[in-house]
Amino acid sequence: MRIPLSIALILALGLPAQAASKPKPAPASVKQLQNQVKQLSQERDELKDRLAALDSLQQEAAGARKSRDLAREESSTLRRELDQLKASMAENQHGLDNILGDLKKAKAETATVQDENADLRKRLAEAEVRLQGRTGDGAPVVLSSGITPARVMNLGRQTPSVRRARGVVVVNVLVSEAGDAMEVRLLQGLSGEGEWIQKANEACLDAAKRLVFDPARAADGKTPVKVWQGVGFYLE
Repeated sequence: MRIPLSIALILALGLPAQAASKPKPAPASVKQLQNQVKQLSQERDELKDRLAALDSLQQEAAGARKSRDLAREESSTLRRELDQLKASMAENQHGLDNILGDLKKAKAETATVQDENADLRKRLAEAEVRLQGRTGDGAPVVLSSGITPARVMNLGRQTPSVRRARGVVVVNVLVSEAGDAMEVRLLQGLSGEGEWIQKANEACLDAAKRLVFDPARAADGKTPVKVWQGVGFYLE
């Protein structure tokens, strides 16, 4: 069906008229513009606050990372120091064990020495009893710190002159209360063997029998006592 040209023209002319008749939006008022500016300013300020808060958070995060790294470094240092301390404690413990062991050994040795001292004190007491003349049998007394030893008077004149023998011969002499050599025994002869060694030892024994002594004295420093006493002959 074809539309008449007149109607088409009317329709065509009518459309712009209708479009022209549609109302245009009213321009914004000053107040509205002010409100829009205010809203935009608020949004801008909020964005600034958010940016500032974000920057602060970033700084805090950087500080936290730095603190974390420092804490890790300190932890590593403390761990090394702890390991060194453990090693030092182990070494000190080993040294302490050695010290305790030495202390126990020293205590045991001290106990032994104390026992020996007790025995020596007992023997000394017995010797002092003998020195005070309580034995009454004329037996020789034991030389001790309280006894004045016998002093040989003619050692130089009695020392034998021997050939092919050198050294020291020690003779144990029983010295009477009067200072006489009552008995002699060879304590230490010359080292080695042979005729000349034997003759030298016998010569010293014979010489010891001719020795004259200032007799030994008891603890009071006056009473003469009988003692066994060593005499050395130096042969050269």
